Amino acid sequence: MPALNLKSEFADADDLETQMAAIGRRARAAARQMALATAQTKDVALRTIAERIRQTSREILRENARDVAAAKASGQSAALIDRLTLDEARLAGIADAVEKIGALPDPVGRQLAAFERPNGLLIERIAVPLGVIGVIFESRPNVTADAGALCLKAGNAAILRAGSDSHRSAMAIARAMSEGLTAAGLPADAIQIVPTRDRAAVGAMLTGLAGCIDVIVPRGGRSLVERVQAEARVPVFAHLDGICHVYVAAGADLGMARTILLNSKMRRTGICGAAETLLVDRACSGTHLSPLVTALLDAGCAVRGDEAVRAVDPRVSPASDEDWRTEYLDAIISARVVDGLDAAIEHIEANGSHHTDAIITEDQEEATRFLAEVDSAIVTHNASTQFADGGEFGFGAEIGIATGRMHARGPVGIEQLTTFKYRVHGNGQTRP
Repeated sequence: MPALNLKSEFADADDLETQMAAIGRRARAAARQMALATAQTKDVALRTIAERIRQTSREILRENARDVAAAKASGQSAALIDRLTLDEARLAGIADAVEKIGALPDPVGRQLAAFERPNGLLIERIAVPLGVIGVIFESRPNVTADAGALCLKAGNAAILRAGSDSHRSAMAIARAMSEGLTAAGLPADAIQIVPTRDRAAVGAMLTGLAGCIDVIVPRGGRSLVERVQAEARVPVFAHLDGICHVYVAAGADLGMARTILLNSKMRRTGICGAAETLLVDRACSGTHLSPLVTALLDAGCAVRGDEAVRAVDPRVSPASDEDWRTEYLDAIISARVVDGLDAAIEHIEANGSHHTDAIITEDQEEATRFLAEVDSAIVTHNASTQFADGGEFGFGAEIGIATGRMHARGPVGIEQLTTFKYRVHGNGQTRP
């Protein structure tokens, strides 16, 4: 049954668990078909989905306006409302991202390795889809399209569960995607959205729906991710926090440091790649610290600093120990002076979240050490932390940023949504 038609069925159901199990079974059946879909068919579907998003933009924006109004009425934060809000430009970007995913090389069927054994067996390692991917997200309606499109391109089926804040927007985008799948001759159940705000649906997904879900991806705040990591009975691609650092090293150019710092913090304060802590090397603090702190304050960013940072501007408030481990997702940053590269790396290791960290320096030796020794999924040299994004990596979009060590790390794109199997070719060999 197409995801488009689930709303009334689900609303009348007495047994949520039964209905979630049915969604899982349909996803599993769709995944088997998707695994065999040709690259051309998948790409046609993605182009059709992008066009349907454009054609139904008025409906999507109307539903989004209802979500935004409800969020404002309930007193949600400015950062959440920014993540939730769509306009014509953002919606066009969503459609463009879907189209770009369709233009990427097909990740399925790639030969990852091939070798011949002494007995004549030829063994290949081939990329195959993961299967059914459950995505649980909160206030970002664009995740509906990004996650669905990435799963589709990699030959998977997706079960999407939007948060209550973005529920109307996500449902409207999912309808456009369902129509695109059907038009391309692919199963509409390959992208299903759970049509309820009931949080019990999240718990059902975390059980794996009787083996129907292969991977869970949470996209949201700490409470959601902690719950998923604690309760999930299937593998999880996730990061807990985006506590990202900008380290202005001794060899930093001040103009470049100012530009990158402001972009890292203020371009969009509510995303996981936004900088939350500024570290300035004591060796350059006499020339760099005051201009950087002033630039942040003048841009409307509150600064919480150590004694050295407070000394340069009376508008700086004291930083507590908790500030160094806080993901503000707002126009707030913590700042401190450190005694060189070793101290910066030590601070990041002790307080960071292994998401994205940047060094600003013209000293190649400093940069090389930072890139090698900072144990984060993404490390940048002379570049904004806000490049922590699958689209910016050329992945078309991302299903999330993974900070774990298993299988996927950093932006999770189509290649990370595949696994592999071995194909063994013989000519009658038997094992002695």
